[in-house]
Amino acid sequence: MKLVVGLGNPGPEYAGTRHNVGFDVLDRLAARGKLLFHPARELDGHAASAPFEFARHPAGALLVKPLTFMNRSGTVVSDLMRRLGPGPEELLVVSDDFDLPLGGLRLRPHGGPGTHNGMRSIVECLASDRFPRLRVGIGRAGTDAARHVLERFADAEREEIAISVAEAAEAIEAWLRAGDLQGVMTRFNSRWNPGP
Repeated sequence: MKLVVGLGNPGPEYAGTRHNVGFDVLDRLAARGKLLFHPARELDGHAASAPFEFARHPAGALLVKPLTFMNRSGTVVSDLMRRLGPGPEELLVVSDDFDLPLGGLRLRPHGGPGTHNGMRSIVECLASDRFPRLRVGIGRAGTDAARHVLERFADAEREEIAISVAEAAEAIEAWLRAGDLQGVMTRFNSRWNPGP
C-alpha cells in the first residue's frame, strides 16, 4: 500500500498559509476523485498514537494529513509505516519549500530534510531519508523564515500557487496509477523546469 503524506498544521488559523501547501495538494487530489477524509480512528479500528486524517485512493493508497503540527509529523508517518508495512519507495511526502521560487515543483526519489521541520521529523522518526518527496515552492523567505511560512499567499500569488497545487496533484495521481517514480519525474520535471 502506498502512503502519500501532505504536511501542514491543523486548525483554521493555519488554513491557506504557505506552510500548509502539503495539505492543499492532498485536498486537491481528494477533490479530483471525490474522496473524503476521515479521522484516524476509522482506519481499521486503528488506535492512533498521534492524530491524522486519511482518505482511501482507488489506486490502493492512503492519503494522510498528520494533525500533530509540523514538527511532529514523523510520529504519524513512522506509526503508519510500521503498521501497514509499505517500503520507503511507497511513501511520498508533499511539503512546502521556501528555497524554491513560488510555484516551483521538485520531485525527487530521496534527499535530506533541508530546513523543513516536518521533513526533519519524518527523517528522524524513520531513521532514513530514502523516500520520495514532492516539494512545492512558496517563494523566498527573506530574513524571517518562521513568519514567512505562516503567512497566507498574497492576492497576486494565489493563481500561481493554485496552478502548482493542481500540477502536484496530477503528478501524484500519475505516480499512484503507474508506480513509476522515474517516469513521473521525466514527464513532469521538464514541465516544471522548462529551462531558458
